[in-house]
Amino acid sequence: MSKDDLIDMQGTVMAVHSGGLYRVQVDAGHEVLAQLSGRMRRFRIKVVPGDRVTVGISPYDPQRGIITFRAR
Repeated sequence: MSKDDLIDMQGTVMAVHSGGLYRVQVDAGHEVLAQLSGRMRRFRIKVVPGDRVTVGISPYDPQRGIITFRAR
């Protein structure tokens, strides 16, 4: 799947789980289990609970996603 196939949504990080997973409350109302994108890991961008993030959600599994951007 390419990056263009993902559905971008805004949300808030609710919890940090082990293994680099984050629980994100999307503005649409449901929760997504997301991981950091490779570029965010590469540049060591920290994400903590309460941060506003952009999540790319897979159309095949809407419960999983990739955090692609952290708002300031």
